[in-house]
Amino acid sequence: MTNLDGTLTMLKDLTDAKGIPGNEKEVRQVFEKYIRPYSDEMKMDNLGSSIAKKTGKEDGPKIMVAGHLDEIGFMVTRVDDKGFIYFQTVGGWWNQVMLAQRVTIMGNKGDVTGVIGSKPPHVLSAEARKKPYEIKDMFIDIGASSKEEVEEFGVKPGDSVVPYFEFTPMKNEKLLLAKAWDNRIGLAIAIEVFKQLKGEDHPNIVYGVGTIQEEVGLRGAKTSTQVVKPDIGFGVDVGIAGDTPGISDQDADSKIGKGPQIVLYDASMVSHKGLRDFVVKTADENNIPYQFTSMAGGGTDSGSIHLTGNGVPSLSITVATRYIHSHAGILHRDDFENAVKLIVEVIKKMDAETVKEIVLA
Repeated sequence: MTNLDGTLTMLKDLTDAKGIPGNEKEVRQVFEKYIRPYSDEMKMDNLGSSIAKKTGKEDGPKIMVAGHLDEIGFMVTRVDDKGFIYFQTVGGWWNQVMLAQRVTIMGNKGDVTGVIGSKPPHVLSAEARKKPYEIKDMFIDIGASSKEEVEEFGVKPGDSVVPYFEFTPMKNEKLLLAKAWDNRIGLAIAIEVFKQLKGEDHPNIVYGVGTIQEEVGLRGAKTSTQVVKPDIGFGVDVGIAGDTPGISDQDADSKIGKGPQIVLYDASMVSHKGLRDFVVKTADENNIPYQFTSMAGGGTDSGSIHLTGNGVPSLSITVATRYIHSHAGILHRDDFENAVKLIVEVIKKMDAETVKEIVLA
């Protein structure tokens, strides 16, 4: 691997960390390690979302920047007599990206390596070979020969199973390949926004939040937003890249490297018009590239944030990523850096008067 600068080391630490919905502790510790030096105060809600605070103006509006800690994965549900492990998906998986993939089971005696197995195609009928293999027929092989041996290895029902993949800068070093960009890139954006605001005047209080259980229903965003009670909310996440073969512009027209995505609409939220217009104007004034996107399916933490209390004007700003919800995704470092730049510029201008205008827009 090439030598990693400080930012790449942070991205590696975040993506290599393991945390499926309901067991985000390892990721939370990495997030807190990197954001704490730039925070006035750190706290956690009772479900495990992490909340960092940075005060610019004591009585200024509260701005929440939220990325989620969790990644899609699996949970051990059953072990058979021969030592094969059956599992439940946690978060949205597509059958066709799962078979033969390496996984890590977070057992009580340490990590255990496994591989997702199935019947070999040679013993399937010609008809069965044409169909996607069903998740219920897959299993995990950890090299155990009995149920008792699985127990000896420290694996039991309820244990987290995480995709295995190492963070790798590609030959074009702006392109970064890793697991769990969904949504470690959102955490990295929150961390970097705090870092760039250090020593800067901003007329508000900023909250950088690592939410839990986004992939199973935007759950941590509900509880953490109750704690923060923000005036403005930003969900930072990954979005769909449409720049690979077979995808029409009608399906997805964003390209990696062409700027952060401003989400107009998704299944969890219609973006707030006043906030959206303010962000677009700020991007134009600062020559920050951006792309518009919409997703008929799927949502982000903004979907929960905007419905908290008596309503929070919210917007999702995302980074176009190839192959999301699989073992490995690719994104462009420039999009990450421009997302940070855009949010920082927005925060610097976000005073009480501006928030009032946004609400009324």
